[in-house]
Amino acid sequence: MEAYSPKQIANALNVSTTTLRRYEEQDLIPVVPRTNSNHRFYTSIHFQAFTTIRALLKGYDIPVVYKVMRMIKSSRFEEALWLVNEQQFQIQVEKQRVEEILTMIQNAEFTQYKNVKLNECMSIGEAAKIAGVNTSAIRHWENEGLVNSKRNKENGYRIYSIPELRKILIISSLRKTVYYIENMKKLLNDLDTQKYDKIERSFQLALENLNNKLFLQLKGIAELMNYIHFYQELYS
Repeated sequence: MEAYSPKQIANALNVSTTTLRRYEEQDLIPVVPRTNSNHRFYTSIHFQAFTTIRALLKGYDIPVVYKVMRMIKSSRFEEALWLVNEQQFQIQVEKQRVEEILTMIQNAEFTQYKNVKLNECMSIGEAAKIAGVNTSAIRHWENEGLVNSKRNKENGYRIYSIPELRKILIISSLRKTVYYIENMKKLLNDLDTQKYDKIERSFQLALENLNNKLFLQLKGIAELMNYIHFYQELYS
């Protein structure tokens, strides 16, 4: 089996040897052999493992990638594939959500969402449930000046109007593509001033990003399958 120095693989994958060492320390790759002089060297299975990690990181979050690679190392192939499949499902759900909220924005008479009749004012718990986020997220967005609440005169709890709920839905949908608070504030101001064409462009960008993420995820899966087959042939 061909042998590679850390520098050769690092150059091939355009990463540092420190990065390769970190993946090794995180227990993501097969055991690394040593020369008689105690220098590490990598083989073809390690090269494929590193290639798989780099490909997966382009489409998946770091904790997911690390968990998948550790599962492969433990020969838990089906678990790893089911975890990846779950991530694929989540991106599909996210895409549907963005499309639904884009349609909602285009609907001037926004009085319901997902067939749920909306009250004129909602508690933070109700708003969080409709938006599919934690109440702590809404409090954070309020602290950032993105949404505003009133107080229930009877109990002092936060309540949100339908226009504020619409903002919450937009923030929850675009938070992964609109990275800066000031950009999000401008976007919500466009909503207030009914500049829907600018809002729609942001949602189209979000959909394009999701399409690109799907493409990268599938490329990562291709490398993952190569790695699994290689691993099974070598260690089974």
